[in-house]
Amino acid sequence: MEEGLLQNYGYLFEDALLAEMQEVGLVKKYGQGTVIMDIGETISHMPLLLNGAIKILREDENGDELLLYFLERGDTCAMTFSCCVGTHKSEIRAVAESDTELIMIPVDKMEAWMAKYATWRQFILDSYHMRMTELLETVDTIAFLRMDERLLKHLQDKAMVNHDEYVQTTHQDIAYDLNTSRVVISRLLKKLEKEGKIEMQRNRIKVIDL
Repeated sequence: MEEGLLQNYGYLFEDALLAEMQEVGLVKKYGQGTVIMDIGETISHMPLLLNGAIKILREDENGDELLLYFLERGDTCAMTFSCCVGTHKSEIRAVAESDTELIMIPVDKMEAWMAKYATWRQFILDSYHMRMTELLETVDTIAFLRMDERLLKHLQDKAMVNHDEYVQTTHQDIAYDLNTSRVVISRLLKKLEKEGKIEMQRNRIKVIDL
């Protein structure tokens, strides 16, 4: 845990806070596709990413999902913190985008650290700002971009968050993330491939236009 903390958060937090994180933090590992947190769950811990990536989704009354944003190593989910402080249940679903390693921090410590450590307080405020920016980008994407543009941006985001030009996914998984049909995704992927922006392979897509 110590090495992962220092590598991802050592430049952000003072030694005393890092020591507390090592003392109370619980390391968890999740395989790709695993649901880490689900809608309606009471949140007892807040995740800090050491490795991997997580996608954050919302669900409508029909059970259809919409991807909100990705988290990568060095990130946390400010929406989780908001739910923790208000002792609310989770309003999002967190799914491991790739094999992921987290440090889970107990809720009571997170609140105490807001008053005790200025670096932690700034980290949470910065996280709120970043997640809000990403949510606004998601709204803009849905409102103003054509579906083929949304699809390309989605693939580019997945490639960047995983630090790999090859995106391991299926047409159906993309359709779930973008709340559309597999038929539409398959048609648009062929269009993007003809335009030279991607290259389709079996269960993975090479993103050329990064």
